[in-house]
This record gives sequence, structure tokens and C-alpha cells, in this order.
Amino acid sequence: MMTDFLLIAGLVIIAAFFWQLRQMAELSRVFATSECKKQRVQLLAIAMESARPSVGGTSGLTWKAKFLLEFSTDGINQYKASIWMHGKKIQKIQWPIFPEPEWLEAPESTGKFGGGCGSRGGCNSGSCK
Repeated sequence: MMTDFLLIAGLVIIAAFFWQLRQMAELSRVFATSECKKQRVQLLAIAMESARPSVGGTSGLTWKAKFLLEFSTDGINQYKASIWMHGKKIQKIQWPIFPEPEWLEAPESTGKFGGGCGSRGGCNSGSCK
């Protein structure tokens, strides 16, 4: 009877920690998207690099996690930044040195398989032929 209770309590705690990691991943994605718009770069990918349990945050037990952010300034070169989180709070973001983008706005894909001329919905300016 007691072992069943401990087993169920352990499973609930593991599920809660997993759920908190998923929330942190979603918050880091939203933060990375907004930061890439501010920097005028194209967001390529974001992934959790490391996570470890920690004390603090709003619930007492939480995670300290590091996320890897990959971005591009010109659609060819790729750069990596790091985002550190403690619980649901962003602690810091570390950008590498990268050249300023040459376009006025970050590229956004349109159409079925990407953006630019040749895809459906691309090249509205009429400059590409």
C-alpha cells in the first residue's frame, strides 16, 4: 500500500519536472523569436543543450537550463548564441560577434518550401525575374 503511494508520487513528480522543462522550452522559443526580430536575423533552430535540477524559482524545485540558438544573418552563414534560464526566467543571452545583416528586414520564408523568387507567394516586389 505504501509502496504504491510512493510509486505514484514519484511518477507525478517526474511528470511535473518534465512538464516544467517543456514550458521552459516553449518560453525560450518565444524569447528567441523576439530577440532575432530585434537583431534582424533569421532564426534557424533552438534546442536545449543542458538542464539540471536547481533550488529556487517560484515552485522551490526547478531547472537550470541552457539553450542553443542557431541563426543566420544572410541565409548562408550560421551562428550560435546561448540562452540561460532558471525556472521560467531568462537569466541571460550571449550573442557571438556577427556581421550586420545586409537587408532591411530578416528573411521570412513564404510558400511551400521556402521563400524568395521561384516559390509560390514570393517575389512580390517584381525585382526578380
